[in-house]
Amino acid sequence: MIQIKRVYDQVERTDGYRILVDRLWPRGLTKKDAKVDLWLKEIAPSNELRKWFGHEREKWPMFKKRYLQELHEKKELLDQIRILEKEFHAITLLYSATDTSHNQAVILCELLEY
Repeated sequence: MIQIKRVYDQVERTDGYRILVDRLWPRGLTKKDAKVDLWLKEIAPSNELRKWFGHEREKWPMFKKRYLQELHEKKELLDQIRILEKEFHAITLLYSATDTSHNQAVILCELLEY
């Protein structure tokens, strides 16, 4: 099972193995408080794509398309998450964006569910 959650939300036992999928460390959060098992920043959108998107909803369809193109070149990182899912059974992809519907974790989770 792969789920997504804001890194600022309370840690729960059902989170399982917690993977931060942001390129930048979340503001105002210590590594101890974040309880992140793995920071997989390489799977996050490129700096160029992240800056271009800027969390502007009207850019969401193009952001999703471009990010999926980037992910197709990161097969080994996707496989790493799938292996961890088999090992831990529950994986939570963590993100820091305030928009819970329009962020890279949503796209990544959709891709991994197929």
